[in-house]
Amino acid sequence: MAPTRTTTRSTKATRRIDSREKGARGERDCRDLLRGFGYEAHRGQQHSGGADSPDVIHSIPGVHIEVKRVEGNDPYRWIKQAVSDCGDRVPVVFHRRNHKEWLVILRAEDFLRTFAPPSRGEW
Repeated sequence: MAPTRTTTRSTKATRRIDSREKGARGERDCRDLLRGFGYEAHRGQQHSGGADSPDVIHSIPGVHIEVKRVEGNDPYRWIKQAVSDCGDRVPVVFHRRNHKEWLVILRAEDFLRTFAPPSRGEW
């Protein structure tokens, strides 16, 4: 009699579901982070893309949030996605790895426009 083999199924579909679940958890965590700082926030309409469906809908004026809750690092691809979805808002990526703090990624030009220097003599 041949020995029985026990296998663990790790299919692409299973990994996709796990990835989606982790993404949804990341969006909820980001929502909770924003709420903790006094902003109104809830998860957006998922998987449709575009300015009318950010990952997190919030009360920060003029900002489009893309949430990435992954171990990998591809900030240029993430910001490209945020730019394509943001409409006329500032594209921002909230990123967090396991057991790490949240980071916010945005283009330098958006940062500098958002935090424009005061007029000469005011600083």
